[in-house]
Amino acid sequence: MTDERETGDRVIHTVLPAEVETVAALHVRARATYYPDGLPDDGYDWAAAWRTAVERTDGHVLCAVERGSVVAVASFRAPEDAPDGTVKLYQFHVAPEHWRSGIGTALHAACVEQWRADGRRTAVLDVHVDNRRAQAFYARRGWVPDPEHPPARGDHHLFLRFDVPGE
Repeated sequence: MTDERETGDRVIHTVLPAEVETVAALHVRARATYYPDGLPDDGYDWAAAWRTAVERTDGHVLCAVERGSVVAVASFRAPEDAPDGTVKLYQFHVAPEHWRSGIGTALHAACVEQWRADGRRTAVLDVHVDNRRAQAFYARRGWVPDPEHPPARGDHHLFLRFDVPGE
């Protein structure tokens, strides 16, 4: 994948360090939607976490920009101790006001394109059990429950798997 990809009035590109604060704010806003009482304020520094993700040399952080604003973000890399050819989608967020607009679909397609380019055959992720909207989004794209990681009693996440299509 090239560093920047244009799809109509949307551009998908690698997140720039100057965009980290915007990405962190989008992340918090999107995540808060599936917590009944809003995202817990645990003092976690999401901007620092995103800065670390952007600076990593072993992963990718992509964002979708529409009309000059970052409206979606995805972060992925090979997880530690995973089989060769596996990539983990650690974060995938779309600004709530852009849900069902095609932004998530375009960003997911860019992720899949990068996974193919990187020689990845399998993608994995975990999604919060209360995030039904995200679960439906992933299911529509071919993600299925990961048989190697069934949910444990009391776990707050579901583990999903995606077979990266060949070229």
